[in-house]
Amino acid sequence: MRLTRRLLTTAAAVAAVLAVAWSAAPPTTAAVPAAAPCTSTWKAVRKVAVHRPAWNDGPVATPRSPVVRYLRKGDRVTSCVVAVGRGGWSRYRECGGGSLWRVVPGGQVPARCLERA
Repeated sequence: MRLTRRLLTTAAAVAAVLAVAWSAAPPTTAAVPAAAPCTSTWKAVRKVAVHRPAWNDGPVATPRSPVVRYLRKGDRVTSCVVAVGRGGWSRYRECGGGSLWRVVPGGQVPARCLERA
């Protein structure tokens, strides 16, 4: 009997608090601003292959991933995302090595092969 009374009292108190909170501050319907489009432009330092990760590579390309196309020296691409490969096969030797890959249209490029345009 005591437990039931306590539960009912607690439920009534919670309902009262929620009713006051909802009536005091009506929900806002302000529009959420759209995210800004990606505008980071990068320039290829030298001729470099654009790799697309194979089905068994995971989300990050490797030097053994299939080549989709090539960027020539001076080509400009847009990229706002970096993929970090932590395994042994995700390391590359082009442009000084590393395991950071820039996601560009069509695939991924070693990050050191691109410079800010």
